[in-house]
Amino acid sequence: MNTLLQVTPQLGVVVALLVVAAAAVAAVGRLGHTAAIVTAAIRAAVQLAVVSFVIVGAIRFLPAAALFLLLMYGVASVTAGRRIARDRTALWAGLPIACGTVPVLLIMVVSRVVPVTGMALIPITGILLGGCLTATSHAGRRARDELEGRRGEVEAALSLGFSVRDARLEICRPAASQALIPALDQTRTVGLVTLPGAFVGMMLAGAGPVQAGIVQVAVLVALLAAEAVAVVVTIELTARGYFTA
Repeated sequence: MNTLLQVTPQLGVVVALLVVAAAAVAAVGRLGHTAAIVTAAIRAAVQLAVVSFVIVGAIRFLPAAALFLLLMYGVASVTAGRRIARDRTALWAGLPIACGTVPVLLIMVVSRVVPVTGMALIPITGILLGGCLTATSHAGRRARDELEGRRGEVEAALSLGFSVRDARLEICRPAASQALIPALDQTRTVGLVTLPGAFVGMMLAGAGPVQAGIVQVAVLVALLAAEAVAVVVTIELTARGYFTA
């Protein structure tokens, strides 16, 4: 069976050493994320172990797949919300994630590009949710930081007759829009710098390079569209004061 890495006991040892090395570098460099690196690695291992068994059942039954997708959406919304706000307004983070993911997924399903099966819906939706999670959290955080650091400029715009929403939007939009750069860079450099998972997975499964490349381009474009919507909605929510300090 073809795999990207050789799954042997040595792989476990290498992963453990890399976690220790990453934590040590963070400690020496005083990055402030030493413990977070270790806990993130442990959580990733435990979560993937559990999810692997859950997915086996979910891909066989469409209702189970739908419930699993809702769980994924809930976790993405909570994670993004915690990055943006620390109170109940964090719940609004679920809106840009949904606005980015749902329309793109519907277009792909209605056009029959993605079959209505758990095997197809779970990975594609997971990719879209993950991208929108990152875009939402980065855009929201950047917008909040910009508004807090440049409060005087917001007040100056208000004194000139701008509405609260317009004044805040003029200040936070340039910085928050930078959240789309990672997705742009990934799309621009695909095949030259990175070989994304969908492409590699299809190649390992026996698909031809052309077919794998077409699927990967479709995934990247869908992801870019979803993240663009998520960033726009996040900036609008922040400008309208839905995320409080």
